[in-house]
Amino acid sequence: MCWAAFTMTSVDRSTWGPASASVSESLAVPIAAIGIFATCYYIGYVASNAFGGFLTDWLGGRMILSITGLVAGSFMIVFGEIESISAGLIVQGVVGLFAGADFAGGLKLIATWFRPTQRGFAMGVFMTATSLGTVIANAVVPRMIAASGWRESYHLFGIVTIVISVLCFVLLRDRTPGQEHERLPVRTSSLPNLRPLLRNRDLVLLGITGFGGLWGTYGFVTWSNTLMVKANGIDPVDAGTVLVIFAAVAVAAKPMMGWITDRLRLGQKLPIIVILTVFGCTLLVFGSFSTLTQFLWCAPLLGLGAYAYAPLTAALTPVLAGSNLVGSAAGSVNAVWQLGSVAVPAVLGFVFHTTGSFYSAFIVLAIGPFIGAVTCCFIRPDRPHYRTQGRDGATSIPTAGHTI
Repeated sequence: MCWAAFTMTSVDRSTWGPASASVSESLAVPIAAIGIFATCYYIGYVASNAFGGFLTDWLGGRMILSITGLVAGSFMIVFGEIESISAGLIVQGVVGLFAGADFAGGLKLIATWFRPTQRGFAMGVFMTATSLGTVIANAVVPRMIAASGWRESYHLFGIVTIVISVLCFVLLRDRTPGQEHERLPVRTSSLPNLRPLLRNRDLVLLGITGFGGLWGTYGFVTWSNTLMVKANGIDPVDAGTVLVIFAAVAVAAKPMMGWITDRLRLGQKLPIIVILTVFGCTLLVFGSFSTLTQFLWCAPLLGLGAYAYAPLTAALTPVLAGSNLVGSAAGSVNAVWQLGSVAVPAVLGFVFHTTGSFYSAFIVLAIGPFIGAVTCCFIRPDRPHYRTQGRDGATSIPTAGHTI
């Protein structure tokens, strides 16, 4: 259910990419302003992450996933009815405001349910939601637009999001059977103490690393359809197919990457550095292409680089923060990550509008992953204060002044 909720909010987020050209024509939105809609969504999304993780530690993951999905789905339906640019910008911001907390809610539950040596694979499965959301949106939305218009896609996805949120309330549990006597807290009786997080330098570095990665990932997801159509004359359905291949690879790559790092005990740091470096290089290669065949061949490798780091950065979060504050840490770090998603649509729109250059846009995209790879080199997950040895010989993680 965590995966399903995260998948639907990812579908909601990815719908704008293939729908943006049609919405632009319907509402007379200038080409340079298309990215502002995505930016408004991500402003709400960042705020939701910043406060959603805090609320997750306080109220528990089940309530967060249920409430936020219900509201986000409702406003997806509302967006399908808007008639003005100003109303659309406001509604996009509200959808993002309630959609962002599901990451922290899901990560909190996974950190509670799974041991550290199992989290790589579990996070990989959970994080397939973001790439699967891109697959679904780009496979469905262009065809729905051709058949009946862009509004119906927002209505459909909004309804499904609401249904999933209701199922989360009915079916989810904050603990798995047999955990009743464990000391891992699923919620706190008072507001969480965030001071340990504010002093954690490695969490700050992880935030910058994810910022660079998502700069490239969601800049590509948001703008690649329009760029391929406007700059290279690619058919919108064919452009959507490129995105489907791009994201479909990641659906398999995320759990596979998590499983490999768990199995081989590779940790997360080195694989993140390698993946982000490959991602940046592949963006530069993709930006040099101009034909549909070239885009289709490059899409799988680009999808691997754009998403395979995500379960590793997610799995690294509880290592650096500890399970007691994992919701707040996940929300806060993801808020920093998503600032890349906030900034890049508007920046890319300005660059493409000013230069008219497809390749210039991809140079701007590639800067993010390269910065993320360099920053990750300075993260130290092996610092002594992150891991202590308990009396039973088991490894434990100190958080908020006590050892779990």
